[in-house]
Amino acid sequence: MNTRVALVEDDQAVRANLARLIGTAPGLACVAACASAEAALRELPEARPDVVLMDIHLPGASGIECVARLRQSLPGIQIIMLTVDEDAERVFESLKAGATGYLVKHVAPEEILGAIDELRRGGAPMSSHIARMVVTAFRTAPATEAMLPGLSTRESEVLQLLARGFRSKEIADELHIGAGTVNTHVRHIYEKLHVRSRAEAVARLGRMTERPGKA
Repeated sequence: MNTRVALVEDDQAVRANLARLIGTAPGLACVAACASAEAALRELPEARPDVVLMDIHLPGASGIECVARLRQSLPGIQIIMLTVDEDAERVFESLKAGATGYLVKHVAPEEILGAIDELRRGGAPMSSHIARMVVTAFRTAPATEAMLPGLSTRESEVLQLLARGFRSKEIADELHIGAGTVNTHVRHIYEKLHVRSRAEAVARLGRMTERPGKA
């Protein structure tokens, strides 16, 4: 079955190019192409896409606001932000709202298709510039235990590795524990941070990194 993809992009040329890219890619189907957040909020609940490529800067409501509202009406939806903006605060705001990936617009078409595939396989795709920026923020943050109140030392270590893109088996190998133990830690992290996904947990970590001591 094809992966259903929707576009939310106000630039007509960019929107048309993305629609063409998605429409001709094997295994993908473009089910909607919206020029604004308002149009997306009207059309996407009926189109029911699996993945949305979302511009962060839209006329009217922003892409970040659109993400938050779409996640309420379509909780299973996966959203990749497409933007020229590489500002750390906007990255974390997008993740907090419910985005699962973050790509800059100048990436090659095959990277967009690869990001969709990675997303469908459980990943959280980010452009290399964005990923380096996020990792830098973590490296320059205060001590983990002070930054992550409520988590055990091991849970904090697991969350840091999740934020760096490690998968469960890789975390198990890095920390010399079983994969089942990693999954238990991840479940406890989600419960304690009141989140439902890796992206939301990373966003929470990002907010605590920016404002030490505040949850």
